[in-house]
Amino acid sequence: MGIKSKILKEIEKKPRSLRELKAKLGNDKKVSRALEELAARGKLSLRAGQYVLPDARAERAMECTIVKVTEKFGFARPAAQPAPDMFIPGKALRGALPGDIVLAAPAEHPRDPASPEGEVLSILKEENRFTGTVVSSEGRLALAPDACPSCLLPIKKSADGGARAGEKAAVEIIERGERHADHRAGVSMRFGSADEARNCVKAMLYGAGLSHHFPARVKEEAKRAARAVTEPERDGRRDFRAQPIFTIDSADTKDMDDAVSIERTPGGYRLGVHIADVSYYVRPGTALDAEAMARGTSIYYADSVIPMLPRALSNGICSLNEGEDRLAFSCLLELDGEGRVTDASFVKSVIRSRVKGVYREINALWDSAADAQIQEKYAPVAESLAVMRELYAKLAARRARRGAMEIESGEARLILDEEGRCVDVQRRARGDAERMIEEFMLLANSAAASLARRRGLPFVYRVHEDPKPERADALRAALAAAGVEFRFAGALPTAKELARLLDETRGTPLERMVHTNVLRSMAKAKYEPLPKGHFGLALADYAHFTSPIRRYPDLAIHRILSDACAGADAAALRGRYEAFAEQAAAQSSACEVRAMTVERDAADCYKAEYMRRFVGDAERGVFEGVISSVTQFGAYVELPNTVEGLVRAAALSDHPLTLTEGCALSDSLTGRSWCIGDTLRVRVAAADVSAGRVDFIPAEKERDS
Repeated sequence: MGIKSKILKEIEKKPRSLRELKAKLGNDKKVSRALEELAARGKLSLRAGQYVLPDARAERAMECTIVKVTEKFGFARPAAQPAPDMFIPGKALRGALPGDIVLAAPAEHPRDPASPEGEVLSILKEENRFTGTVVSSEGRLALAPDACPSCLLPIKKSADGGARAGEKAAVEIIERGERHADHRAGVSMRFGSADEARNCVKAMLYGAGLSHHFPARVKEEAKRAARAVTEPERDGRRDFRAQPIFTIDSADTKDMDDAVSIERTPGGYRLGVHIADVSYYVRPGTALDAEAMARGTSIYYADSVIPMLPRALSNGICSLNEGEDRLAFSCLLELDGEGRVTDASFVKSVIRSRVKGVYREINALWDSAADAQIQEKYAPVAESLAVMRELYAKLAARRARRGAMEIESGEARLILDEEGRCVDVQRRARGDAERMIEEFMLLANSAAASLARRRGLPFVYRVHEDPKPERADALRAALAAAGVEFRFAGALPTAKELARLLDETRGTPLERMVHTNVLRSMAKAKYEPLPKGHFGLALADYAHFTSPIRRYPDLAIHRILSDACAGADAAALRGRYEAFAEQAAAQSSACEVRAMTVERDAADCYKAEYMRRFVGDAERGVFEGVISSVTQFGAYVELPNTVEGLVRAAALSDHPLTLTEGCALSDSLTGRSWCIGDTLRVRVAAADVSAGRVDFIPAEKERDS
């Protein structure tokens, strides 16, 4: 058989790359020449690096990324956006796994003409690294990947690394087959028991490519930068060390990047928001800057943090520690007697924090619950705190009048023991001190964005666009189904209307449902190089300026504003920073999504670890919660401590249940129903730490005979 016939025979089996054909057939030059001739004669075509037969199916093939795989099907996301995900039946996956880049063709006879369906023709780029749980399957070890638990990856006995069933592990696929069962994996890392949240989170971080450790060159640059502030560094800066400036943060915060000061003026107030001058230490073109951009943000989970910057900076010279000279970038805001900003300026400064303020302690002071020791601690800034509280009340009233939204997220505080195990879960409380600092930071952030827009600077804005019509319609339907009587004046709700809706349901059983659906109705906030305003905050100008230790966008705009304050004009700054601002915005948005996913999934693992202790406990394992959402397969119940678990439909009733408008499950035979906002006493039935999943059953089950 000639080389051309051999090539065609191979490509009949499946599309092949030039590398694959050379590896299969040998004789590199002959293969290359034959391919050129076959392509010239129209016998085959090149699609996304793969040679395919020139049939109609291959002509319509497109490059996609596999985004989901289950035991019986998968979904592929076309690279050409916007386009809906393509449903791929299991047999048509050709063993593709999440993260694979594939060449997929639309199906000639889809099961549902209204939904895209296709098949994988070939895998262009393989994702071969996975983390998951080691299981025993048919007498051998396999990995149930976190990304697709039902697609077991058999582990070669010679490459199991001593792994045991029930462990979290990372594997590399060392042999690929045409089906998932034909793949063979080798263990590359073991993390410990999947029943311990800390091990599950280690695996999660490893899978996401996140590390607490920094490259040696980055640490060395940070170490050189982390020296005490010198006199030459203070020269040319505004010296605010004599002012009563202080920080207010959580008790365990070690990376304090903002401090505040205030004084009365004849016209109202002068508020200082003093931010660590991180851009002075993290310069363009350094390994430190490249690593900070790659990380994009610090990631906080349980009692740990993966910092954006090495600790020599984040907890050291950049942290506005009490009693130590620090270089800062200060936003000085002039406000009138009603709390309106009348002027704002940005200056490089040197400060010295008087007190390390703690939210809990300041709230206690304002509630007249502080002991003598706390009162003595805050004596140097007591007058400032009184004026700040007065200004905060005016800012809060203005915020309410403009319609800024405050969505209750149900953030949890996880309590760990010395072994790193979760021993309690509490709903994180926010008092006036937390809200006050938030308002002060909003003012500085808005002032930075306003300055950039007015002067036409290249910038990284925090953008939150208006809701889309279809999402607004979905919100209306959800509210109606839940019995919430609320009307919007126009086709699209205004921020003020949504803020009023949130306030009216706050503290009621419907709070979670309403707040969640309002959140779903809105676009996702992101970073962009163009100013488009912030719908949720009801602000025309907004950016992130106040947290450069832990967020790269803040560091990026500090760099731009530093040059602007030094006298560079807009044209020069656009030439210097336009491409940088676009890159920083895109990278920071992607890193934020990654961080939010990790933080949420890690919290779920720790919550499941805590709830696991109540499984089978007849006395302590019963809780009262509120139904937060319903689906065809059951009702989710949220406990007061933020833990959420599923009560499966089969546990609610022996009969098939009907889902109504996504807000209620009902049993037509008995007349019973379970609606969002209803309270339900539940018992902990199971807790899967690795999956971060808790299952409940009704505490008092009424079964029909």
